[in-house]
Amino acid sequence: MTVNDDVLLVHGGTPLEGEIRVRGAKNLVPKAMVAALLGSAPSRLRNVPDIRDVRVVRGLLQLHGVTVRPGDEPGELVMDPTRVESANVADIDAHAGSSRIPILFCGPLLHRLGHAFIPGLGGCDIGGRPIDFHFDVLRQFGARIEKRADGQYLEAPQRLRGTKIRLPYPSVGATEQVLLTAVLAEGVTELSNAAVEPEIEDLICVLQKMGAIIAMDTDRTIRITGVDQLGGYNHRALSDRLEAASWASAALATEGDIYVRGAQQRSMMTFLNTYRKVGGAFEIDDEGIRFWHPGGQLKSIALETDVHPGFQTDWQQPLVVALTQATGLSIIHETVYESRLGFTSALNQMGAHIQLYRECLGGSNCRFGQRNFLHSAVVSGPTKLQGADLVIPDLRGGFSYLIAALAAQGTSRVHGIGLINRGYENFMEKLVELGAKVELPGKALG
Repeated sequence: MTVNDDVLLVHGGTPLEGEIRVRGAKNLVPKAMVAALLGSAPSRLRNVPDIRDVRVVRGLLQLHGVTVRPGDEPGELVMDPTRVESANVADIDAHAGSSRIPILFCGPLLHRLGHAFIPGLGGCDIGGRPIDFHFDVLRQFGARIEKRADGQYLEAPQRLRGTKIRLPYPSVGATEQVLLTAVLAEGVTELSNAAVEPEIEDLICVLQKMGAIIAMDTDRTIRITGVDQLGGYNHRALSDRLEAASWASAALATEGDIYVRGAQQRSMMTFLNTYRKVGGAFEIDDEGIRFWHPGGQLKSIALETDVHPGFQTDWQQPLVVALTQATGLSIIHETVYESRLGFTSALNQMGAHIQLYRECLGGSNCRFGQRNFLHSAVVSGPTKLQGADLVIPDLRGGFSYLIAALAAQGTSRVHGIGLINRGYENFMEKLVELGAKVELPGKALG
């Protein structure tokens, strides 16, 4: 029998117990790597996870002449952008579909080369994530954009100019685009209704270390004063709060006990409050956070996702699996991605009772309320989950399926696990360390 690396057999019903480590945030590290393109000197990034998005960006940087090598400590990258050059269109196109990160290369490449090529983009299918806004922003800075059959070709005949931009929604990707473009643009850029996630703040810290001038106001306004030149940076990436919460939900769903080394309280406060309301227990020390199921019944809750400092949409899917084991009716209102609750159909096949609704349930109205999207859910529990054949739909939904399979009785076949590698470093090794009974067909792992 040949080993199929994209299918994982999960023998459920065993609590996850032990210790794992989370490193730098998936939503920061690739963007900080792109920022290195803006510098006139090498940059050093530490706490870098070995995930697919990092490998994609590393490949794209190298295609553009950036030297990328390991640093002195594990998880450290040194990036030297002093010889940035145009990349072959076919080589860039080879990365199309594997990540949405290439869109963020636009600003830095326009500053360094005067032109850029962006192939078709991939990423998780969890709802509308239009890239048109990115190009509209770049036009406001003075870029010319030509749509071609294989992607978008951008030119900046003159130095990009600062501008005033108001986001219709506090989009993380759009905020990153503006930051990476505005720092070397002429004049002042004012960005209102910006995203203010911890990963955005950490990217601003990176850019400030390079010599950027960036001010954050309390009303979601960011002002960037363009400078003529940026240097390199030396930075340790903040830990991945989204991965940490995923393992916390796994501990709850499997009645386990997991110490997440690297988890940080400050960026997880909203999640920790909700975790405690559900009935989960946690203990914080200087090195990480221990999450466990203390016994007894879990409690149903009403939950609404929102941009930071609200409950993050990426925390929602793993926690919903745990809520299938809570007593009563839990109400979930997803306000960030209109299609993010689609993953629940597979949970229902495993024995969960989850009903989706088009209405805004649980409190406030959101932008999806009148648009016919199934963006609210009622979870009735507790229900026993049974093993099933599962096909991973997206990154967080995929990890949620993994949690469900671990919590279920019997064996599940989880297809498409390669997608989880986009954001979870060495997740199969971590599962084995926590005592999970998983195997690749033809090769036992634990």
